[in-house]
Amino acid sequence: MNKEKLIDCERNRFQKFINFRLSHRFMPIGIAVVLLSITAMFVRAFALDGDTLWLKHILQKTMLVGLLIMSLSKDKEEDEMTISLRAQSYAIAFLIGVIYALVMPYVEFGVSNVVNSEGQAFKDLGDFQVLLFMLMIQLLFYHNLKRYR
Repeated sequence: MNKEKLIDCERNRFQKFINFRLSHRFMPIGIAVVLLSITAMFVRAFALDGDTLWLKHILQKTMLVGLLIMSLSKDKEEDEMTISLRAQSYAIAFLIGVIYALVMPYVEFGVSNVVNSEGQAFKDLGDFQVLLFMLMIQLLFYHNLKRYR
């Protein structure tokens, strides 16, 4: 195998990975998974007693999977414009997510020290909070960009 064939093969694999999308039929499935996860989180918070920390983590991961399914689902009419808008929304979500992850711990630290006289220790954001924020921003910007095209 010569060098050009190897490069073409790698380029084709990379393009398949970049262009991966789920069918538009997965969007309602993603919405249902997110809504069921949120409902179960409320039930867990208000109705269940005891140590259900494991359930909280499972529901958080399930909610992230539902948002990811929504994010990867195609539109009914997918064209070059929607692909470009989707790429723009991913870039915007990444930039805003990085800024959020860098700034938010300091904001929480400052607010907690103003509100509580004894203050609180500095803590970083968890992976769930950052990923949830980024996926929600991506979906929000994608649908807004699509609406104003």
